[in-house]
Amino acid sequence: MKQQRHKRKESFYILLISNTGRSNRQFQISLSILRMLFIFLLILCVALGWFAYQFSIAHRVQSSLKEQLSSQEQLVRQLESEKESLNNEKQALIAENESLRQQPEPSVAEAEETEETNEEEAEAEPDAPGADPFFPSLYPSSDTAMLLSAYSQEQSYLSITVHEEGNIIAAGSGTIITVSSDDTYPLIVEVDHGNGYVTRYMSQQTVESSLEENTQVQAGETLFTIITDNTQLDYQVLLNGEPIDPLSVFDAKG
Repeated sequence: MKQQRHKRKESFYILLISNTGRSNRQFQISLSILRMLFIFLLILCVALGWFAYQFSIAHRVQSSLKEQLSSQEQLVRQLESEKESLNNEKQALIAENESLRQQPEPSVAEAEETEETNEEEAEAEPDAPGADPFFPSLYPSSDTAMLLSAYSQEQSYLSITVHEEGNIIAAGSGTIITVSSDDTYPLIVEVDHGNGYVTRYMSQQTVESSLEENTQVQAGETLFTIITDNTQLDYQVLLNGEPIDPLSVFDAKG
Protein backbone atom coordinates (compact mmCIF):
# COMPACT_ATOMS: atom_id res chain seq x y z
CA MET A 1 0.00 0.00 0.00
CA LYS A 2 1.14 3.49 -0.80
CA GLN A 3 1.92 5.61 2.10
CA GLN A 4 -0.16 8.80 2.29
CA ARG A 5 1.87 11.97 2.62
CA HIS A 6 0.54 14.46 5.09
CA LYS A 7 0.78 18.08 4.02
CA ARG A 8 2.43 20.17 6.56
CA LYS A 9 0.85 23.42 7.33
CA GLU A 10 3.30 26.25 6.92
CA SER A 11 3.64 28.32 10.03
CA PHE A 12 5.85 31.11 11.34
CA TYR A 13 7.35 31.67 14.73
CA ILE A 14 7.87 34.95 16.46
CA LEU A 15 10.56 34.87 19.09
CA LEU A 16 10.69 37.53 21.75
CA ILE A 17 14.03 37.64 23.52
CA SER A 18 14.45 39.55 26.73
CA ASN A 19 17.61 41.61 27.06
CA THR A 20 17.96 40.46 30.66
CA GLY A 21 18.01 36.81 29.67
CA ARG A 22 15.37 35.82 32.19
CA SER A 23 12.56 34.73 29.91
CA ASN A 24 12.07 34.28 26.21
CA ARG A 25 8.72 33.90 24.51
CA GLN A 26 7.93 32.19 21.29
CA PHE A 27 4.68 32.59 19.31
CA GLN A 28 3.54 30.43 16.46
CA ILE A 29 1.47 32.04 13.68
CA SER A 30 -0.01 30.05 10.87
CA LEU A 31 0.04 31.29 7.27
CA SER A 32 -3.74 31.73 7.20
CA ILE A 33 -3.66 33.97 10.27
CA LEU A 34 -0.79 35.93 8.78
CA ARG A 35 -2.81 36.41 5.60
CA MET A 36 -5.81 37.53 7.61
CA LEU A 37 -3.63 40.05 9.43
CA PHE A 38 -2.30 41.32 6.11
CA ILE A 39 -5.83 41.67 4.70
CA PHE A 40 -6.95 43.43 7.87
CA LEU A 41 -4.07 45.88 7.64
CA LEU A 42 -4.83 46.47 3.96
CA ILE A 43 -8.51 47.13 4.71
CA LEU A 44 -7.49 49.41 7.56
CA CYS A 45 -5.19 51.41 5.27
CA VAL A 46 -7.93 51.72 2.62
CA ALA A 47 -10.43 52.84 5.27
CA LEU A 48 -7.99 55.40 6.65
CA GLY A 49 -7.32 56.69 3.11
CA TRP A 50 -11.04 56.94 2.41
CA PHE A 51 -11.66 58.83 5.65
CA ALA A 52 -8.75 61.17 4.85
CA TYR A 53 -10.20 61.80 1.37
CA GLN A 54 -13.67 62.51 2.77
CA PHE A 55 -12.16 64.83 5.36
CA SER A 56 -10.29 66.69 2.64
CA ILE A 57 -13.49 67.10 0.59
CA ALA A 58 -15.42 68.27 3.64
CA HIS A 59 -12.66 70.75 4.45
CA ARG A 60 -12.73 72.18 0.91
CA VAL A 61 -16.53 72.44 0.95
CA GLN A 62 -16.40 74.16 4.32
CA SER A 63 -13.77 76.62 3.05
CA SER A 64 -15.88 77.36 -0.04
CA LEU A 65 -18.98 77.92 2.10
CA LYS A 66 -17.01 80.27 4.35
CA GLU A 67 -15.83 82.27 1.32
CA GLN A 68 -19.39 82.47 -0.01
CA LEU A 69 -20.65 83.55 3.38
CA SER A 70 -17.96 86.22 3.59
CA SER A 71 -18.86 87.46 0.09
CA GLN A 72 -22.55 87.57 0.97
CA GLU A 73 -21.81 89.49 4.15
CA GLN A 74 -19.74 91.99 2.19
CA LEU A 75 -22.56 92.38 -0.35
CA VAL A 76 -25.06 92.92 2.47
CA ARG A 77 -22.83 95.62 3.98
CA GLN A 78 -22.52 97.29 0.57
CA LEU A 79 -26.29 97.21 0.02
CA GLU A 80 -26.88 98.61 3.48
CA SER A 81 -24.43 101.43 2.72
CA GLU A 82 -26.20 102.18 -0.58
CA LYS A 83 -29.55 102.06 1.20
CA GLU A 84 -28.33 104.55 3.78
CA SER A 85 -27.00 106.82 1.02
CA LEU A 86 -30.33 106.67 -0.82
CA ASN A 87 -32.19 107.44 2.38
CA ASN A 88 -29.98 110.48 2.91
CA GLU A 89 -30.64 111.66 -0.64
CA LYS A 90 -34.35 111.07 -0.13
CA GLN A 91 -34.35 113.14 3.07
CA ALA A 92 -32.43 115.90 1.29
CA LEU A 93 -34.96 115.93 -1.56
CA ILE A 94 -37.86 116.00 0.90
CA ALA A 95 -36.27 118.93 2.72
CA GLU A 96 -35.64 120.75 -0.58
CA ASN A 97 -39.23 120.12 -1.67
CA GLU A 98 -40.56 121.49 1.62
CA SER A 99 -38.31 124.52 1.25
CA LEU A 100 -39.63 125.18 -2.25
CA ARG A 101 -43.22 124.85 -1.03
CA GLN A 102 -42.63 127.42 1.65
CA GLN A 103 -41.26 129.99 -0.82
CA PRO A 104 -43.88 132.56 -1.90
CA GLU A 105 -45.03 132.41 -5.49
CA PRO A 106 -43.97 135.37 -7.67
CA SER A 107 -46.60 137.99 -8.27
CA VAL A 108 -48.13 138.67 -11.66
CA ALA A 109 -46.09 141.85 -12.01
CA GLU A 110 -42.84 140.02 -11.29
CA ALA A 111 -43.74 137.28 -13.80
CA GLU A 112 -44.46 139.85 -16.50
CA GLU A 113 -41.21 141.65 -15.73
CA THR A 114 -39.26 138.39 -16.00
CA GLU A 115 -40.94 137.57 -19.30
CA GLU A 116 -40.10 141.02 -20.71
CA THR A 117 -36.49 140.61 -19.61
CA ASN A 118 -36.25 137.23 -21.37
CA GLU A 119 -37.71 138.70 -24.55
CA GLU A 120 -35.21 141.55 -24.50
CA GLU A 121 -32.32 139.12 -24.00
CA ALA A 122 -33.59 136.98 -26.87
CA GLU A 123 -33.79 140.02 -29.14
CA ALA A 124 -30.30 141.10 -28.12
CA GLU A 125 -28.78 137.72 -29.00
CA PRO A 126 -27.42 137.41 -32.57
CA ASP A 127 -29.24 135.08 -34.92
CA ALA A 128 -27.98 131.52 -34.91
CA PRO A 129 -26.55 130.17 -38.18
CA GLY A 130 -29.58 127.97 -38.63
CA ALA A 131 -31.87 131.03 -38.62
CA ASP A 132 -30.05 132.54 -41.64
CA PRO A 133 -31.89 131.38 -44.81
CA PHE A 134 -28.61 131.62 -46.78
CA PHE A 135 -26.84 129.24 -44.39
CA PRO A 136 -27.06 125.71 -45.95
CA SER A 137 -28.44 123.98 -42.86
CA LEU A 138 -31.31 122.04 -44.49
CA TYR A 139 -31.13 118.39 -45.42
CA PRO A 140 -30.99 118.12 -49.24
CA SER A 141 -33.92 115.69 -49.45
CA SER A 142 -37.48 116.61 -48.52
CA ASP A 143 -38.28 112.92 -47.92
CA THR A 144 -36.63 110.29 -45.78
CA ALA A 145 -33.38 109.10 -47.34
CA MET A 146 -30.84 106.46 -46.35
CA LEU A 147 -27.22 107.41 -45.75
CA LEU A 148 -24.91 105.23 -47.88
CA SER A 149 -21.55 106.69 -46.93
CA ALA A 150 -20.41 109.63 -44.83
CA TYR A 151 -17.89 112.36 -45.55
CA SER A 152 -14.24 111.33 -45.22
CA GLN A 153 -10.76 112.33 -46.33
CA GLU A 154 -11.05 109.96 -49.30
CA GLN A 155 -14.63 111.01 -50.12
CA SER A 156 -15.30 114.73 -49.85
CA TYR A 157 -19.09 114.33 -49.93
CA LEU A 158 -21.81 112.19 -48.42
CA SER A 159 -23.97 109.79 -50.39
CA ILE A 160 -27.66 109.09 -49.82
CA THR A 161 -30.34 107.11 -51.65
CA VAL A 162 -33.68 108.76 -52.40
CA HIS A 163 -36.92 106.98 -53.25
CA GLU A 164 -38.91 107.62 -56.41
CA GLU A 165 -40.87 110.92 -56.49
CA GLY A 166 -38.66 112.33 -53.75
CA ASN A 167 -37.57 115.95 -54.10
CA ILE A 168 -34.05 117.31 -53.80
CA ILE A 169 -34.24 120.75 -52.22
CA ALA A 170 -31.90 123.69 -51.77
CA ALA A 171 -30.14 123.50 -48.41
CA GLY A 172 -30.25 127.29 -48.21
CA SER A 173 -31.19 130.35 -50.24
CA GLY A 174 -28.80 131.36 -53.01
CA THR A 175 -28.08 131.48 -56.74
CA ILE A 176 -27.74 128.53 -59.11
CA ILE A 177 -24.32 128.95 -60.67
CA THR A 178 -23.92 125.56 -62.39
CA VAL A 179 -26.26 123.12 -64.14
CA SER A 180 -24.12 120.49 -65.88
CA SER A 181 -23.35 116.78 -66.24
CA ASP A 182 -20.44 114.41 -66.80
CA ASP A 183 -19.77 110.70 -67.37
CA THR A 184 -20.69 109.84 -63.75
CA TYR A 185 -23.48 112.28 -62.99
CA PRO A 186 -26.33 113.01 -65.43
CA LEU A 187 -27.03 116.16 -63.41
CA ILE A 188 -24.79 118.41 -61.33
CA VAL A 189 -26.25 121.50 -59.65
CA GLU A 190 -24.25 124.08 -57.71
CA VAL A 191 -25.82 126.77 -55.53
CA ASP A 192 -23.81 129.76 -54.29
CA HIS A 193 -25.22 131.04 -51.00
CA GLY A 194 -23.22 134.28 -51.06
CA ASN A 195 -21.57 133.77 -47.65
CA GLY A 196 -18.63 131.60 -48.67
CA TYR A 197 -20.80 128.48 -48.82
CA VAL A 198 -21.47 126.55 -52.06
CA THR A 199 -23.58 123.40 -52.13
CA ARG A 200 -23.25 120.80 -54.88
CA TYR A 201 -25.97 118.23 -55.72
CA MET A 202 -24.79 115.33 -57.92
CA SER A 203 -27.32 112.71 -59.06
CA GLN A 204 -26.05 109.39 -60.44
CA GLN A 205 -29.39 108.65 -62.17
CA THR A 206 -31.53 110.69 -64.53
CA VAL A 207 -33.92 113.07 -62.76
CA GLU A 208 -36.67 115.50 -63.66
CA SER A 209 -35.35 119.07 -63.71
CA SER A 210 -35.87 122.40 -65.44
CA LEU A 211 -33.17 124.41 -63.70
CA GLU A 212 -31.30 127.28 -65.30
CA GLU A 213 -28.12 128.99 -64.23
CA ASN A 214 -28.23 132.42 -62.54
CA THR A 215 -31.63 131.56 -61.05
CA GLN A 216 -32.42 132.55 -57.46
CA VAL A 217 -33.68 129.76 -55.19
CA GLN A 218 -35.04 129.88 -51.67
CA ALA A 219 -34.14 127.55 -48.80
CA GLY A 220 -36.26 124.40 -49.10
CA GLU A 221 -37.21 125.05 -52.75
CA THR A 222 -37.24 121.96 -55.00
CA LEU A 223 -34.25 121.73 -57.33
CA PHE A 224 -35.22 118.49 -59.09
CA THR A 225 -37.44 115.41 -58.63
CA ILE A 226 -36.30 111.80 -58.44
CA ILE A 227 -37.93 109.57 -61.07
CA THR A 228 -36.02 106.32 -60.37
CA ASP A 229 -36.28 104.40 -57.10
CA ASN A 230 -33.11 104.25 -54.97
CA THR A 231 -31.43 107.08 -56.84
CA GLN A 232 -28.03 107.92 -55.38
CA LEU A 233 -27.32 111.56 -54.60
CA ASP A 234 -23.83 112.74 -53.70
CA TYR A 235 -24.07 115.96 -51.69
CA GLN A 236 -21.09 118.26 -51.14
CA VAL A 237 -20.66 121.45 -49.11
CA LEU A 238 -17.80 123.87 -49.92
CA LEU A 239 -16.66 126.68 -47.63
CA ASN A 240 -14.42 129.21 -49.33
CA GLY A 241 -13.66 126.62 -52.00
CA GLU A 242 -12.72 123.83 -49.58
CA PRO A 243 -15.00 120.80 -48.95
CA ILE A 244 -16.30 120.36 -45.38
CA ASP A 245 -18.39 117.68 -43.70
CA PRO A 246 -22.08 118.36 -44.49
CA LEU A 247 -23.04 116.86 -41.13
CA SER A 248 -21.34 119.83 -39.45
CA VAL A 249 -23.94 122.25 -40.86
CA PHE A 250 -27.15 120.23 -40.55
CA ASP A 251 -28.69 117.34 -38.64
CA ALA A 252 -29.01 114.25 -40.85
CA LYS A 253 -32.55 112.90 -41.04
CA GLY A 254 -32.03 110.01 -43.43
